[in-house]
Amino acid sequence: MKVTLTLLILCVFSLCSFLISWGPGNDWPGHDWPEYNGNGDKSHYSALNQITKENVGRLKVAWTYASGGADTVRNRTQMQCNPIIIGGILYGVSAGTQAFAIDAATGREIWKTSLTDNGGTTSRGVTYWADGADKRIFFGAGKWIYALNAKDGKLITTFGENGRINLKNGIERPGSDDYLTPNTPNTIYNNLLITGARVNENETALLGDIRAYNAVSGKLVWTFHTIPAEGEPGAETWPARARENFGGANAWAGMAIDRKRGIVFVPTGSAAYDFYGGNRPGNNLYANCLIALDAATGKLIWHYQLVHHDIWDRDPPAPPNLVTVTIGGKRVDAVVQVTKQGYVFVFDRVTGKPLFPIRETAFNYAAIDGEKVSKTQPIPTLPVPFTRQSFTSKDFNAFVADRDSLTEVLRNAQTGSAYIPITSRMTIFYPGTDGGAQWGGAATDPDGIMYVPAKEIPVYTTLVKKAKQDGNEATGAQLYQTNCAACHGADKMGNHDGSYPSLANIGKRMTTAQITTVLQNGRGMMPSFTHISNAEQKAIIEYLSDKESSVNTVNKNGTQVPYQHTGYNRWYDRNGYPVSQPPWGTLTAVNLNTGQRKWQVPLGEYKELTAKGIPPTGTDNYGGPLVTASGLIFIAASRDEHIRAMDKETGKIVWSAQLPAAGYASASTYSVNGKQYVVIACGGGKLNTKSGDKYVAFALPQP
Repeated sequence: MKVTLTLLILCVFSLCSFLISWGPGNDWPGHDWPEYNGNGDKSHYSALNQITKENVGRLKVAWTYASGGADTVRNRTQMQCNPIIIGGILYGVSAGTQAFAIDAATGREIWKTSLTDNGGTTSRGVTYWADGADKRIFFGAGKWIYALNAKDGKLITTFGENGRINLKNGIERPGSDDYLTPNTPNTIYNNLLITGARVNENETALLGDIRAYNAVSGKLVWTFHTIPAEGEPGAETWPARARENFGGANAWAGMAIDRKRGIVFVPTGSAAYDFYGGNRPGNNLYANCLIALDAATGKLIWHYQLVHHDIWDRDPPAPPNLVTVTIGGKRVDAVVQVTKQGYVFVFDRVTGKPLFPIRETAFNYAAIDGEKVSKTQPIPTLPVPFTRQSFTSKDFNAFVADRDSLTEVLRNAQTGSAYIPITSRMTIFYPGTDGGAQWGGAATDPDGIMYVPAKEIPVYTTLVKKAKQDGNEATGAQLYQTNCAACHGADKMGNHDGSYPSLANIGKRMTTAQITTVLQNGRGMMPSFTHISNAEQKAIIEYLSDKESSVNTVNKNGTQVPYQHTGYNRWYDRNGYPVSQPPWGTLTAVNLNTGQRKWQVPLGEYKELTAKGIPPTGTDNYGGPLVTASGLIFIAASRDEHIRAMDKETGKIVWSAQLPAAGYASASTYSVNGKQYVVIACGGGKLNTKSGDKYVAFALPQP
């Protein structure tokens, strides 16, 4: 009896000591969400299992945080942030592009920045680094990476230049513009901050070098040239002096890192200009590649080019996933890259050897004058694509409006293949130019199953000759067509789904000063236009205000592209629905061990169509999934402003909740004081949905 009582006292004492030590700042190991997409593997996976398929229906809102900065008048702001949670503190980015810290159990604000030089694009989150008592948040905004004290949000002035580094330094070239922003969180390896950035997509783009900086001092440690210098491997795939004449090939989507092996895996963007490459013949390494680098030195270990000589803007849209798969009875550490085309590429993480055969496939189509397309493109035999791969007249949906006229339009278009060069004829992208997969990426679990959201909406465009200018003089109309029409339309009317708003009569909605501010600073996904002169900006504004003007221009670049594309035109009918056969948005489970599809379900719905008896169609979507050890997938992403939980075995919806605005972001999960939370940024602002500034956390109610 004495022994039993003694053991009981010891157990109670140990439990009390444990509970005293366990709290914010000292939570269970593995109960944080410490980096973008959860971890260095970019798996979007958590071992937490308190919320299960059996109790998920009891989830309630635990707290809501208003981050500030939403544009509720024009609905042009967004939040794409995947917040990180460390030691009971949640770090994220507001609708007004300010970094913040809040108590992860209550939503109480601890600090928020008030940076003024933070324009350019929507942020997808922040990066955490710590060495003993030195705890830092790295925040990319504008052309800067800021180093903030994680405790109070104040600038760490010993880092870089008074607390920040200018990423533009070192990647300029003759004729390049000023636009750059590290809107995707950086990657940490020991004391290194490894970074890429978004740059412009036209011929004035900056270079896309991958760089590593010392996390304490901000000093540059290494650089990898994604466009090789003369004499470097890969230079033979470009014309001479490529680094002087071309930009892009940038690492904008984020990276995965195998910290045990010291390898960072980097997907790279297209070479600029995105839709014409007649001035850059060759395969253009290391654009459109998955690259494995030594994280300590930046030395190339291996690479694989996913698209040769890209003229379709088909760069990989998301970080790769690191996952272990079983193929032929052998366990292999793999790196997996999803694409806008709906393909999945699976490689041995160490050697770069494809784990399923990839075939160089011929695509023989006529191109526009001056273009030199690649004769082949790599097509994986497995895994099975997670989207349909072609669009023909048979693929119009059953209730599409004006079927006869649309069929006639399609009859005169180029369609039916992934790699048809764009010409003056209407060319159909299917999946569309931004996916297929998009920046939200895929999730993977320890069983080797991948869960990937996608969209299947056709997009069309053409190439047109650029307007000729008299000498170095251009009208406001010509400058608009060159700089703005690709997104906002040649007629200023934007596109149907509101991703690119109408600029017609904008002078009646905004003052000249307001328009100038947007041009100079950018907003949402619109870059700043500091690469054109103040006089050229003024001429564009006067054109938008229906005034005639002209201005002297300077040809900054010696490799001018003779064409421009006519926009990212998602194909909707006059009733506002995609013309293609549903599903328009999907979530697909792919077994990476076999390459076969496990299941596919629609993601999102149009309630008015469901009310008519039409099965859920899915919707256009932005954002990624979250997978937990209890067998649940949490995902928002859809334009219907819901977050859902699905059974990962079947894709069946087991819970959903209305959000204050669409969650075009990826959810995070974490535990504080024994309670598991799921949190999502509800920024809206795309696809004709309202903007918001709320972060909403869900948890099970206390028993």
